[in-house]
Amino acid sequence: MSDVETTLRGPEAYKIARRALDLMERHQVWPTALNFELWTHFVADPDGALARELTRLISLGEPMTEIISEELAAAYLPKARLNEQIRDAGDLLSKELASVSQAIQNAQKSNAAFGKQLDGATKDLNANADVGAIKSVVTSLAQATRRVHKENQSLEARLAESTAEVDRLREHLEQVRRDATTDGLTNLANRKAFDEELDRACAEGDEAGSSLCLAVLDIDHFKGFNDTWGHQTGDQVIRYVASVIGRVAAMPRFAARYGGEEFAMIFPRESAAIVASCLEEIRVEVSSRTLKRRSTNEDLGTITISSGFAERARDESSHSLMERADAALYASKRSGRNKVSSAADAAASANAA
Repeated sequence: MSDVETTLRGPEAYKIARRALDLMERHQVWPTALNFELWTHFVADPDGALARELTRLISLGEPMTEIISEELAAAYLPKARLNEQIRDAGDLLSKELASVSQAIQNAQKSNAAFGKQLDGATKDLNANADVGAIKSVVTSLAQATRRVHKENQSLEARLAESTAEVDRLREHLEQVRRDATTDGLTNLANRKAFDEELDRACAEGDEAGSSLCLAVLDIDHFKGFNDTWGHQTGDQVIRYVASVIGRVAAMPRFAARYGGEEFAMIFPRESAAIVASCLEEIRVEVSSRTLKRRSTNEDLGTITISSGFAERARDESSHSLMERADAALYASKRSGRNKVSSAADAAASANAA
């Protein structure tokens, strides 16, 4: 998730949205979904490349037509650029496959013609005992054989080139896919990838009858920290916490930045005791370091995280599992933060109360 997208999921988002609508009305820009996305990015990142280009167009008196909006989105909005990359790779792949198909068709025609020539030669040899005629047939067959051999060699070379090109396009599409499912700030998986993986893990758990735990982790008092030190330093803290989580999230575990300062982890086939131990390890490591501001080396103090986890019941939906993990996280927050809580303990405490 980019810094702008993080800002648009924070407490300033409503002010940014209202400011964007005011600017759109002032410049007579229709509040379509695409225009709204462009102008909220403009307000959230006034020094960014998109803002500079919009400012330039406004200064020139350019009307904000749909065509211009689409061009701006393709150039500056991550999702639009991603869709364009996928379309371009798909077009190249289609052209490559069409070229190979044509080469194969040409080879088939040549082989069919060669087959007919062989049939004709057989008839000529059966009908003629004349040495000169036989020599002529053999010479013709030799020439046809060389021609087909040459065309087959050309086809083999073309197929080798095409294989290399398809491999390159496959790697490119895989990189596009990784970019689409990776959070830009932390290099963990993003929310979209997490949602897909959680659904997949739940389906796999039902099929195999295996256990599954879900954990939600949140940086304590992060808004106050951001207000004191600024978003750039806040991003530094998010990256630090993500690095700690990433170190313990080896496969088959799955870690993601869920949004803002919140993270989520999936633990397939692991017991609640192991998950609690893992979350405690993360909590201790995060709180054990005194952080310094990278730009000035100022002492930022320590950061703590709260977490909650839930063990999935048989056939439980991913939505219900997430709700119980969130409830466990809130239990950690209510009881003083910098803690690990399980959904089972949170439910027991609520019933006791």
